[in-house]
Amino acid sequence: MNNLDVTEDAFLGGALRLRQLKSGHRAGHDAILLAAATPACAGNRVVDLGAGVGAAGLAVAKRVGDIDLVLVEIDPDLAGLARANAEANALSADVIVLDVESAADVYTAAGLHPDSVDVVLMNPPFNDSTRHRVSPDRARGIAHVATSTTLSNWIHAARRILKSRGMLTLIWRADGIAEVLAALDHGFGSLEILPVHGDVKAPANRILIRATKGGRAPTQIHAGLMLRDERGAPNKAVQEILAGRGILALAVP
Repeated sequence: MNNLDVTEDAFLGGALRLRQLKSGHRAGHDAILLAAATPACAGNRVVDLGAGVGAAGLAVAKRVGDIDLVLVEIDPDLAGLARANAEANALSADVIVLDVESAADVYTAAGLHPDSVDVVLMNPPFNDSTRHRVSPDRARGIAHVATSTTLSNWIHAARRILKSRGMLTLIWRADGIAEVLAALDHGFGSLEILPVHGDVKAPANRILIRATKGGRAPTQIHAGLMLRDERGAPNKAVQEILAGRGILALAVP
């Protein structure tokens, strides 16, 4: 890891500083919005699947405090950065090098037993390789390109480790909402959906979804989150959230 070309970047208004690869997959708004939508409470066991350098999970830990955080990442270099980032920010996190799509016995061997987790958050690879040019950068490709089974396998893994009534929060492409709903139909309910728009005139390009294992409440669709206002300027309310001074509606249990 000493030979990696990295930058150090500020998140949450400078309250969270993360080292990440200069090229390849880099944490940004998606990770911080995912964290701001995650309904964790003190004492919860929280697992960030596909954690990368730890941005989303560590942002949750920074906000909530006193959580049992597990960062799961397939790439050893990124996992090493996640471990270093947790230490540098004085946050406690167990970092596990693991393929999210691994079998149950692999999870158990890593300490992630069935029905043992309160909250899972995830930002799965979401680009369809048949529709998007795959990056020659291996880490970027793993982070962004999905197969036809990626989403369902990740959601299955989350369902397996979550306790009954445990909560899953994820971010996905807005045009893939049908895929998400179909995958969540197996074991999840009480869905809350938050569309995310680049600006007020554009269709949503992301969706944030919170789902409850075994939930039975009707699905709710929240008013869209606009990253820019009518003049094209950054939405001040969103900027406050990105600075760590607010949460999204999905984070309210």
